[in-house]
Amino acid sequence: MKNIEWTSCKEFTIDLGKEQIEKYINMWELDPSWLYSLVFLEEKDLEFHKQYHYRTLWSIPTPQTPIPKATACVYFVITVSKIKPQSLPVEVYYVVEACRLRHRPGKTSFREKWLKDIIESKTLLQETINF
Repeated sequence: MKNIEWTSCKEFTIDLGKEQIEKYINMWELDPSWLYSLVFLEEKDLEFHKQYHYRTLWSIPTPQTPIPKATACVYFVITVSKIKPQSLPVEVYYVVEACRLRHRPGKTSFREKWLKDIIESKTLLQETINF
């Protein structure tokens, strides 16, 4: 399974988290037509750790439809422990929109089909709605 070396809890910053997510995503085997944007959403300060939430928004724009009719999201959470040694790496997982399963880098291989399925289901739903 492909993975990167994630930063330590001590060295983590929101911007470094964003850079590392991009580095990890660049390892995915996706068609080059896929484009995404990555934004930091929020920080949650919990009792034993802090969570940093990010969203990637995926689409395949074309010259005919530069603004896609449907998009798919993948949400990343980086966890920085308050109780474990700060020299340990941050913990990372991601979830694909509309799914509950948490995927961990290095444990799961990302599948392009997940993005395609979300966009296809949204497109089919849009076709059933009349305005």
